[in-house]
Amino acid sequence: MERMSQSNVDVSDMPRGGFDASCLDRLLETDRLEYLDREDVDPGVKRSVVRALELTGEWFGNHEKFAHIALDEVADVPDPRVLELGAGHGGLSAKLLEMHPTAHVTITDVEPESVAAMAAGPLGSDERATVRLADATEIDSADGSFDLAVFALSFNHLPPAKAVRVIAEGTRVADKLVIIDLPRPPAPLHLVRLATMLPLAPFIPFVHDGVISSLRSYSPSALRTMAALADPAVTLELRGGLLSPQVAVASRR
Repeated sequence: MERMSQSNVDVSDMPRGGFDASCLDRLLETDRLEYLDREDVDPGVKRSVVRALELTGEWFGNHEKFAHIALDEVADVPDPRVLELGAGHGGLSAKLLEMHPTAHVTITDVEPESVAAMAAGPLGSDERATVRLADATEIDSADGSFDLAVFALSFNHLPPAKAVRVIAEGTRVADKLVIIDLPRPPAPLHLVRLATMLPLAPFIPFVHDGVISSLRSYSPSALRTMAALADPAVTLELRGGLLSPQVAVASRR
């Protein structure tokens, strides 16, 4: 468990590896947007990426794994109120509802098309689920509205200043914010990971976005800095990384 306080820091220029990142690590990042974040991309391409994320989450058990991580944080809450940010396809929320019979889940995304698709599916008719449009950097909910907020595999889409806002907002509306994302490995290992993906990136939209996600992933150092800037009262616990998802649990004490 770590607690930090910083001031007079311009986070907008922070490398994804943090201010203490090596020269090589600083080269392994990009400002290029994923297909999911671009407005000049065919909607069909975006849907293919979202569908691939949903399917790989099912095939590799990520939805269930992430649901366990989230529910462990509210194990002592009888009827947890959970907010999913950047839900995309809603696979994680569906698993949360399946695994916890009394949980109430609010499923959100900033993309109207994604929200409409989730609302038109099983989540839209589940009495314990609410599907709505929401920007994770400016959540339209009162302080303490939720026991838990979870943001899975989308945090890397945000530039540092917006990521700070998500931490501030997530810990404002929920008792805990769980961020699950790609780990940022040491630069030599990062090069190996990128080398396995780059040959397919020009041909497969899902891999294209995966390469950019890897380049935009945050290190533990960067996460600590952003948590401290979100609010000095935010406490951050980091777990996982390297060969497993990086998990950050933020709360205010």
